[in-house]
Amino acid sequence: MNRRYFLMSSAAAAGALSSKVRASANDTVRVACVGIRGQGNSHIHVYLQMQNVEIAALCDVDENVLNKRLDEVVKSGKKKPDSYTDVRKLLEDKSIDAISIATPNHWHALIGIWACQAGKDVYCEKPCSHDIFEGRQLVHAAQKYNRIVQHGTNSRSGVAVREAVGKMREGLIGDVYMARGLCFKWRDTIGHAPEEAVPAGVHYDLWTGPAQMLPFTRNHFHYNWHWNWNYGNGDIGNQGIHEMDIARWGLGVKYPTRVNGMGGHFMFDDDQQTPNTMTSAFEFDEGGKKKMLVFEVRHWMTNHEAGIGEGGKHPDSNTIGNLFYGSKGYLAIDGYGQYKSWLGREQQPGPSRAEGGNNWANFIEAVRSRKQSDLNAPIEEGFMSTVLVHLANISYRLGRSIEFDSETFTCKGDAEATAMFTRKYREPFVIPEKV
Repeated sequence: MNRRYFLMSSAAAAGALSSKVRASANDTVRVACVGIRGQGNSHIHVYLQMQNVEIAALCDVDENVLNKRLDEVVKSGKKKPDSYTDVRKLLEDKSIDAISIATPNHWHALIGIWACQAGKDVYCEKPCSHDIFEGRQLVHAAQKYNRIVQHGTNSRSGVAVREAVGKMREGLIGDVYMARGLCFKWRDTIGHAPEEAVPAGVHYDLWTGPAQMLPFTRNHFHYNWHWNWNYGNGDIGNQGIHEMDIARWGLGVKYPTRVNGMGGHFMFDDDQQTPNTMTSAFEFDEGGKKKMLVFEVRHWMTNHEAGIGEGGKHPDSNTIGNLFYGSKGYLAIDGYGQYKSWLGREQQPGPSRAEGGNNWANFIEAVRSRKQSDLNAPIEEGFMSTVLVHLANISYRLGRSIEFDSETFTCKGDAEATAMFTRKYREPFVIPEKV
């Protein structure tokens, strides 16, 4: 629940579509799910619950996963989808309306761009890109081809979270000057994995795609790729992007002027390259008014704060959420889709609510309406939050603060940092300079 946010029951998911959408009895939206092992399996289950939505195709570079998901769809009583290992072949099918992407991070933007060019709408898992350049290109593609592109920051569709942000806009806690994002998860060591032969049924060249080709190991593959810079962005770009998006949204800011990220990979001796403990600070200066965002990643031995994480079943439940500080009080949002507030110096309990939502249902509604304004998590908003993730990681990896210029999309006077906005892409999986 804490990672996938607000998945509703089958009845609720079906009912989440507006009356206008439900009235379109013959207007079936044909969706293809790409990358279907972990979070992609959640995509499948959500679409299966929706009326007038057909899973037309499944695509995965691991045939073992692909065949398992095909069987599961059939066992659910639905028609067997077409199957692909190469997304380029899937995109040739003109009958497919939308692509739902849940691949590793290094594939998100390229598949999204290709899908827009092929006339498909896109649901893109978070973060929308592996680096800043390719995320920007995805935004350009969505705009150029006038596609509906939803970012997988699911809390944007949460009823309680939306209410919390609205309350802060109305002045509930006064002048909101600071936000903290908490990403405290119990993640054990991944150990060391030896190089080995690519498993049968795995198309490793396609899995690697635009990234540098590295020898196959279990720590370069299913899920543990998150902790390798070649494919992932660490926990700040995994679970953390959800909280980063809420923090930026709640503060009402866009891009920072200054960023500092520091931390390290503590305790464990393993193959993980990304930090398991990290604190990042962002300074915003919009209209001459400064605000601050602090983001904390912690993988071990943690505590709950302001009730965040206490909704779990065990004392060591994950603590993921956000805290907002204002001139009249503070407000906490947790990863279970609820918020609480405390007002005045006496910290009197203020408004609170617990209610989720469905980001995929919102996407399908916008696909039908063709209105960008119907999207709760448009790609433009998702990209802005993803930029914060990348800037924090760049600062961390360089070991110094960086200054960001949102007009030129560079780090002022820092060519080394600006060079890390992109990477060398492996042919033929190259992010186009012009979309």
